[in-house]
Amino acid sequence: MKKPLLFSICLGLIGSCAGPVARAAPDDRSRNPKAIVHSLEIRYHSATTLKATFLERYSEGHHDLRMESGTAYFRRPGRMRWEYESPEQKLFLADGKTVWFYVPADHTVSRAPMKESTDWRTPLALLTGKARLSRLCGRIELVSPAPGAAGTPSGHVLLRCLPPGEPAVRAGSRSDALAAGERSAAFQEVLLEVEESRSELIRVLIRQATGVEIEYRFGNWQQNLTLPEALFHFQAPRGVAIVDDASIGGPGR
Repeated sequence: MKKPLLFSICLGLIGSCAGPVARAAPDDRSRNPKAIVHSLEIRYHSATTLKATFLERYSEGHHDLRMESGTAYFRRPGRMRWEYESPEQKLFLADGKTVWFYVPADHTVSRAPMKESTDWRTPLALLTGKARLSRLCGRIELVSPAPGAAGTPSGHVLLRCLPPGEPAVRAGSRSDALAAGERSAAFQEVLLEVEESRSELIRVLIRQATGVEIEYRFGNWQQNLTLPEALFHFQAPRGVAIVDDASIGGPGR
């Protein structure tokens, strides 16, 4: 079954693409978004394992095309497992080198090198200690909801990640520069809602220039659980075909 595109931000998420856009928060200029980001990264990079429930929303234009929910697991370094439970069972798994996407009803598994995957769950590698927001974002700023938008709950802050500019191409680094350019073109902005007192990631909203929105909401965070290594390794069931596909999780999937 085809599915839409998250995570190459680490990593949690409502509204339509045409809804009000967040704007810089003039009353919060004295606050340092870098300090908030630093606390957020320390919170998640210090944990060996993480577990959370999630709600994923995919929309295009004015239409919500899909909402799904399940449980996500993260383990340092670079491992994650997304178990989709509703409306159908699916599995997205990253073992640190390869990402796998398996829909039992399709009897097919897609795989791709983690560094080549265009799926936004792989940037949620922030949650596995493999990425920093400063490497994904050209600029990070504190924002407030636009007039008419639903307010951010008390104690929550909203950060906006803007894509970097065109990468400088040095001798011998053309492929790296092209890859960076592709990543920056993958989103128009990313909004991160953080519960500031606990430095807890509540929501991630990815807006693309094509009008696509991908949103993740996280809840029931637990950390430093005993999670077996086998949980983050994929073994294809008997009779299931394996297809190499770098567009895992891309638009329309």
